[in-house]
Amino acid sequence: MKSYRVLITKFAIKQLKRVPKEILEHVRSWQKSVELDGLHEVRKLAGYHDEPLKGDRKGQRSVRLNRAWRLFYLEGSDSDGDFIEILVIEVNKHEY
Repeated sequence: MKSYRVLITKFAIKQLKRVPKEILEHVRSWQKSVELDGLHEVRKLAGYHDEPLKGDRKGQRSVRLNRAWRLFYLEGSDSDGDFIEILVIEVNKHEY
């Protein structure tokens, strides 16, 4: 089984500096779960509602951190093929 590594873009890091503390804790919890258990196991957890996106965001996936906040990511592999890399590209408040 390959290992997972979660990377966060500079843009997402900047966004995370402004989110409520509980949202930052959810992001860290999701990140640890992915790195320890693997993305496919974490996707099975109903609370995250991990889903593929459509339209302009095709190829991206989103995770619900709570009712209002979303984390957007891309899945790929590193150049050596040793890790499956998860790139967090954005964390924002969902518009309803």
